[in-house]
Amino acid sequence: MGWKHIINPFQINIEPMERLLLINFEKSPDDIYVAFEPQVFNDAIIGKGHLIIGWRRDGMVDVYHQPSLKPDPAGYDIVGKGLANMVEDELSEASYEVNNFGVQAYYRFKDINNRVVKIKIKENNSKKRKPFGLLAPMGDAAENPSAMPLVLLHDFYFVRKKHTEVEISINGKLHQPDELPLPMDGKKMFYSRYSTKPLIVTFNRALDTELEPLEVKLQEQQISSGEYDFELEWNNNKPAIKRIIRNNKIHPVTLLFKDAFPDIRTLGNDISFEGSFEIEGHHSTGLIGGHYTLEKKNDEIKISMVPSSGWKPRPTKFSLLFLYTVAKIFKKWPTTYEWTASIQDKENGVFHMKSDWKRIK
Repeated sequence: MGWKHIINPFQINIEPMERLLLINFEKSPDDIYVAFEPQVFNDAIIGKGHLIIGWRRDGMVDVYHQPSLKPDPAGYDIVGKGLANMVEDELSEASYEVNNFGVQAYYRFKDINNRVVKIKIKENNSKKRKPFGLLAPMGDAAENPSAMPLVLLHDFYFVRKKHTEVEISINGKLHQPDELPLPMDGKKMFYSRYSTKPLIVTFNRALDTELEPLEVKLQEQQISSGEYDFELEWNNNKPAIKRIIRNNKIHPVTLLFKDAFPDIRTLGNDISFEGSFEIEGHHSTGLIGGHYTLEKKNDEIKISMVPSSGWKPRPTKFSLLFLYTVAKIFKKWPTTYEWTASIQDKENGVFHMKSDWKRIK
């Protein structure tokens, strides 16, 4: 049986995270901050411990992290308007769990101006939560992203207002948490929200590198490489990518091409191709749809991808359907991202790709 090679120009990277909590107080802002986002990690690469993102009034972020964590500053260009300060701090008073009564979180630390910050949320509600899944619109704030962030939140819910103790104080001044403008499940909610199973995906991070070919047997329809599985289609002994599956411990993330993506190694000159794609994780978090173009001229291959159909949620309750309809940001923000790649066919079967993202809103 003969062997072939196929080039894959797409990446679905996973950023490990155990749980997150986002607390907004934009209607009762601080001089610097309008929200805090505690995150908990337990990973061999980034480490084990707590990290807090301070969302600033100027749109940038400050990151406070325990010494046991090694976050990459470059990864924060997809968060708001980018990183302002990264501070290593013991965060000696740091705890965040979700139990049968809801969120139990407590943080006390000093910010970049040596002010004492205190965050406390203690839910004492014995009624059963009714969490759901969604794609968080985090990517809407990024101005110069190096990837498209897909924050897929499982076991997602809002902090219930009844039977909840909340304290957000900075330098002794109390700040009131924002409230969700409509009831959910018949209850008043804070806009503070959380997930015990966040899946953070960075899709097609900008690259300037050689592409490694994948080896495949002639007519083989499924291959694996590292954390990826590939489903292939064949036409005249030429392979094409139908589906790319990125495995992880939460739920596989799939990039599906409605018409299989051609192998760029076998493309002739002066051709162009258009198709559509979908990106999907767990059914509850909906899917993202869009289109791509592919053309080759003078041995240069150009690819463009735009999630032009936006996010297509699968709401399980009327309040969510209403929220997604009124707050159009949920569905629309992916449509403002465009990925472009230029691939040069070098000698000896080497392909070099330079890719980038831009916002097109």
